Amino acid sequence: MIKAEWFFWLVGAIFLVMAAQMLRDRSNPKRLGTAAFWGLIGAGFVYSSWVVEKRAPAEPLGVAVLGMAALAGFGLTGRGEVRTTTPEERVRSAARLGNRLFIPALTIPVVAMVCAVGVKELSVGGEPVLQKGSETILGLGIGAVAALAVGMVMLREKRIATPVHAGRSMLEAMGWAMLLPQLLATLGSIFSVAGVGTEVGKLTTKVLPDDSLLLAVVVYCVGMALFTMIMGNAFAAFPVMTAAVGWPVLVQQMDGDPAAILAIGMLAGFCGTLATPMAANFNIVPAALLELKDQYGPIKAQLPTAAVLLGCNIVIMALVAF
Repeated sequence: MIKAEWFFWLVGAIFLVMAAQMLRDRSNPKRLGTAAFWGLIGAGFVYSSWVVEKRAPAEPLGVAVLGMAALAGFGLTGRGEVRTTTPEERVRSAARLGNRLFIPALTIPVVAMVCAVGVKELSVGGEPVLQKGSETILGLGIGAVAALAVGMVMLREKRIATPVHAGRSMLEAMGWAMLLPQLLATLGSIFSVAGVGTEVGKLTTKVLPDDSLLLAVVVYCVGMALFTMIMGNAFAAFPVMTAAVGWPVLVQQMDGDPAAILAIGMLAGFCGTLATPMAANFNIVPAALLELKDQYGPIKAQLPTAAVLLGCNIVIMALVAF
């Protein structure tokens, strides 16, 4: 049986290999901090297996996260010289390959879907080929490996070091922002367990007038957008605002349709995603990869759309959810 843990070990090994490359890259003036940052992530992927199996304490993982935060917060990570082809070589390669360049990228979702739908039904000796409940994440991992192989064949690349160096350059370009969504999602879980939503709900019910349906809808939708802007992740904001307003006020007090309220509320949160640098994987990372002069350019371009969509979500919820 192929286990999900193997995929996590592979990811950790890749991070550790890239960290070793970063440590040897003297073109990076902050190579020590950069290698330490990504090395801690790689070690965390491996060590966490022992934590899940109750063979090791979880506290070292927390220390590692704090260490990474310190490295990033004090600006101790940087970027070395990018090893790549010349612009002329890339233009010629793109002209030769054309739309075939999309084949490696499309390989990942195709393989993931095949694993999640078809391979999950296969078994050998009574044991499933893919670990039960982890078919999708394993499909993603297998698809990534398959896409790498397809890309290397298409580009006639024989050295595995080449894509590893390219991946390292991309990691350095994205920097700490690549991990922000995962950390913020964890923060959302902590807020939920700590009862932040319940406390916000108590304050909201004291302020909201009785039977003010439209105002309650506005508070829920705008609150979802604002919390998403603060936390960078609508999934992190969702349990807080739903526990505060969505369920106790809109569903229980005003007899709203739970499916419509919660679905539209999540869409309202996504409006906040368009308007915050905390949603790094959507807004800051693309600006870094495209080397935009204004790192907040995507957010500025998306603000009008976010405002209009938020207004539409408020109107739709008020009209169809009650």
